[in-house]
Amino acid sequence: MNIKTYGFVGLGLIGGSIARAIKAFRPDSHIIAYTPHSKTVDKAFEEKIIDEPLYEIGEAFRKCDYIFLCAPVEINNDNLRTLLPYISPDAIVTDIGSVKTPIHELVRDLDLESQFIGGHPMAGTERIGFGNSKATLLENAYYIITRTDSSSDQKVEEYAELVRNLGAIPLIVSYRQHDFITAAISHVPHVISASLVNLVRDNDTKDHLMKTIAAGGFKDITRISSSSPVMWNQICMTNSDNISRLLSIYIDSLRDIKLAIDEHDTAKVMEFFSGARQYRESFIDASSGPIKTVYSIHVEIDDKPGNLARVATLLSDNLINIKNIGIVHNREYERGTLRIEFHSQKGLDHAGDLLREKGYTVYTD
Repeated sequence: MNIKTYGFVGLGLIGGSIARAIKAFRPDSHIIAYTPHSKTVDKAFEEKIIDEPLYEIGEAFRKCDYIFLCAPVEINNDNLRTLLPYISPDAIVTDIGSVKTPIHELVRDLDLESQFIGGHPMAGTERIGFGNSKATLLENAYYIITRTDSSSDQKVEEYAELVRNLGAIPLIVSYRQHDFITAAISHVPHVISASLVNLVRDNDTKDHLMKTIAAGGFKDITRISSSSPVMWNQICMTNSDNISRLLSIYIDSLRDIKLAIDEHDTAKVMEFFSGARQYRESFIDASSGPIKTVYSIHVEIDDKPGNLARVATLLSDNLINIKNIGIVHNREYERGTLRIEFHSQKGLDHAGDLLREKGYTVYTD
């Protein structure tokens, strides 16, 4: 089997996770990496995720079969220009940026269209950096692939197979379509999330009562506001036309619902919420939908030392596999203080019956 060499320029959360996943499914792969922060590549080398730490972009990249550009969108363009003399004619160059138009335009200008295939893993967390990367981060996540006019079917399929080996689901779209879609499902929601946080900040009472009791729905819808401000500033600057266009549509829809509320138009307000609920629930499909079914229950427990451990031990002793467990500190829209998530409906049902038998009050979502 031909051992391939993978090069990384940037090794943060996504780049690090891709490198880890490659090592997991193909341990004999040779991985090299450069990042401006030498401690990052040194750490990756110590953890045996990469085989060769680099401290500059240079000749070492000439031997790569794949080169991943994993820096922020604007920096990727600069890095690609620096890499240009060291790219093998047989190498595939890709990126992980959430905005594709700028790099596709640069690739065209650099006459690299036959070697470039854009990539965007639709995965991540609020925590950034190589230290938070993990091999399983991309599992079952959509991985958008954007080909150029000169991309060969063979190279695109090879890249798609690599994506499958990472555990992700490849989806091929045009780069312009990608940028409009991600503006709608990712970029605009981040703007809205940040605006809601700022709304509370700017209208809170002197004793910060809004902030104190903010929970449940507010925390869920504003969770993504903890992401990197630098990254989102760059995204807004590079996908500004699509974001602005969709924000205008969104602002018009807000004006419509505001007018309906002002006029106490019960039918229109009901239609607004019921339509959103119906469409949102159509996302959920246990086998193929973008939002997977969550099997969870809430358990009432007294806030005393050892109670959480007793519940976890009870389930473990009965061979019930727990996917996630945590304390719900605020009860807005929550009916229990302990939330337990399982891998299947069978596990949920078994746990619920067992806990009820032991006298616990159990609620399902």
